[in-house]
Amino acid sequence: RVFGRNAAAVSEALRGAVSHLPVEINPRQPRRSSFEVSLVKEDGSTVELWSGIGKGPPRKLKFPQPEALVEALKSNLA
Repeated sequence: RVFGRNAAAVSEALRGAVSHLPVEINPRQPRRSSFEVSLVKEDGSTVELWSGIGKGPPRKLKFPQPEALVEALKSNLA
């Protein structure tokens, strides 16, 4: 449940920052106990915006602050 809540918060923040941005949550089966956010650019390349793999304990370190992801997204779109 905590992964779902954090995914919803992140997707809401990203959609709020860039309204035309399509956001998909888990298009494939996710890795167990991981939280990652990637940007797939128009040319098909992928940029990792966040990976919680290897972070924690505590568990809260596995999840990014939505504002930090918005900044990472904007810098990768420019």
